[in-house]
Amino acid sequence: MTDQAVDAGGVRLSGEGRFLGRTRELKELLADIERAGLDTLSGKKAPRARVLLIAGRPGSGRTALAEELVRAVADRYDDGLLRARLSEPDGTPVPVGNSARELLTALDVAAPAGAAEDDLTAVLREALADRRSLLLLDDAVAAEQVDALLPDAPQCLVVAVSGGPLTGIADVRPCTLGGLDTKAALELLSRHTGSVRITVDPRAAEGLVEECQGHPAALMLAGGWLAARPKAAVADLAKHLHTESDEGSPLSRVFKLVYTSLPAPAARILRLLSLAPAGLVDPHTASALAGCSVSGARSTLDDFVALGLLHAVESPLPQYEVPGCLYPLLKALADTQDRPAELQLARARMLERTVRLLQSSRAITETDSADAREKLQGMPPSVRFPNPRAAEDWLRARRPALLAAARHAVADGELDTLARRLMSQFVRAMVAHFGMKAAAPDLYDIHGLVLDVAERRALPRERAAALLNLADLDAQTGRTREALTRYRAALDAGREANDPYATGRAMESVGGAHLELGDYDRAADWFGRALAQRLARDERAEAARLYGRIAAAHTYAGRYGEAVRNWRAALAGHRKNGDVAAHARALSELARVQEYAGHPEECLRTCQEAVEWARRAEDVRLQAALQLRLADTLDRLGDPAAAQLHRGAAERLLDEEVSEEEPGSQQVDEPKQDADACEIRSTSAED
Repeated sequence: MTDQAVDAGGVRLSGEGRFLGRTRELKELLADIERAGLDTLSGKKAPRARVLLIAGRPGSGRTALAEELVRAVADRYDDGLLRARLSEPDGTPVPVGNSARELLTALDVAAPAGAAEDDLTAVLREALADRRSLLLLDDAVAAEQVDALLPDAPQCLVVAVSGGPLTGIADVRPCTLGGLDTKAALELLSRHTGSVRITVDPRAAEGLVEECQGHPAALMLAGGWLAARPKAAVADLAKHLHTESDEGSPLSRVFKLVYTSLPAPAARILRLLSLAPAGLVDPHTASALAGCSVSGARSTLDDFVALGLLHAVESPLPQYEVPGCLYPLLKALADTQDRPAELQLARARMLERTVRLLQSSRAITETDSADAREKLQGMPPSVRFPNPRAAEDWLRARRPALLAAARHAVADGELDTLARRLMSQFVRAMVAHFGMKAAAPDLYDIHGLVLDVAERRALPRERAAALLNLADLDAQTGRTREALTRYRAALDAGREANDPYATGRAMESVGGAHLELGDYDRAADWFGRALAQRLARDERAEAARLYGRIAAAHTYAGRYGEAVRNWRAALAGHRKNGDVAAHARALSELARVQEYAGHPEECLRTCQEAVEWARRAEDVRLQAALQLRLADTLDRLGDPAAAQLHRGAAERLLDEEVSEEEPGSQQVDEPKQDADACEIRSTSAED
């Protein structure tokens, strides 16, 4: 498959391995790279990367030219090409933080979930400081977007694409695009119609180019219309456009002709594509929007590609993009030809189908569960995935559209129930396929959207769940004080909702945040409050665990007597509950405290008891750790020979575990734990 440059405004200008036109503009841009900047001329060292600007209307071929430029100079930049799109198809600017995170992901540089925009851009500049990279920033709406992403590295080059000047960026080199020259425009037409129809009537072809004003997107639509009608004359099309020359731009006139020639069902599908999140469409999206079959939707989408109305996106699964230059025209048609209730119903169908696909993508990872298998078999064949890899490919390809769908559903405000279900299933699917750590940035955004819905609709239970999830992500990324604030807010919301789970979890989390901040007295106090609630509700397992957390706080504070007392209470609870593994771990921690308190004989006895319980629990790692602690204690008691025996036993245990451990077993178990930790509890059980 040959490389092809795709314009963000909807024009594919190169095919068959060759770029069309723009020879002068490309030559000037290449010369600008070699030209000295203003700082160099004044004797100063350039503080930042040079910026080349390609400006033009959507559909003018601006992105195609940018792609050709970066292809021509890519070998000069050893650290590769980075891309970011700075606006949605409807013109909405993409937040700078999101763009920075996408670039960091491409660089394989980790950035904490929920980090502020300034922090993300700072990490990006630091990552690019020692690199020689080429950046393509497409569809910039404002200079501030580009400025925030500029590397402090003069060896880098930034190619920005925008509709106008980027005022405020120093030493920017602009290149403004108009229409294609006649030769390139005729060649573009001939790629659709064949050369014969152009050469037999060159004057008519030139007249058509003139009516289109050399606008590449208009020429693409005209070529697609002619290709679908082999018997239509080029002169007839040119004449038709000339008679409507007073009705809008060349693009709108050609689009109107193409649209009116479509069958009614196809025309309706095309209008409804303006509802596609992030302008990304797959057969399922089109099927749900129009209420037709998936196979019929795919056939129609392929027809739209041939007509120049859509672009096929390189993806492991069928996916298409609505050209940005056509988006306003499609939206205007939908607003005028479809009733608001019909558009709302189409959105609801699309979100419902997306929820079903997300459910299916998660269920395919849980085939060891009989309930999950039964639920999966109960789904329609059209939304079932053949295997987990296919589901992961779909989730990865649709991720931008899924995030956009969640944002739009929340902003709409009329589909809050569907929005909450969508976000719940998205969280669970992401964690099931990628794990909590990899999915954390997206999860942070989703939980923020859940919080927006909960606050707008005054839903304290959902608000508490969202705040707890956001606070957990804050805590995991070191923003402990921010996490503490959110945990307190979650506690208030949980009390308002009379939700014992949320209040208990929030109180314990407040204690954990204080423990992380080194305020051990407050940590023990909040753990005690959570313990009182668990005891009142007769939740014995949770109470035993909380005794251990209180003991840990006292241990950090140096109050070893209180720590021993609480660990003994935890041991009593685990013994009553029959939790052998927890009993073994509690004994291990009790031995640690006794060691800190300077009681090696007691530590030795407790360690020996803990080893026996760990053996019963079949916890090999804990057995090995306890054997090492026994060895250290025996060294302190003056018995090096016995200490050496225990160290040898620990080494044998670890060697046996490594030889018996199955590769990948940890990865299989981890997502289930993560899914529980990140559950959105506001959804119904059927989700």
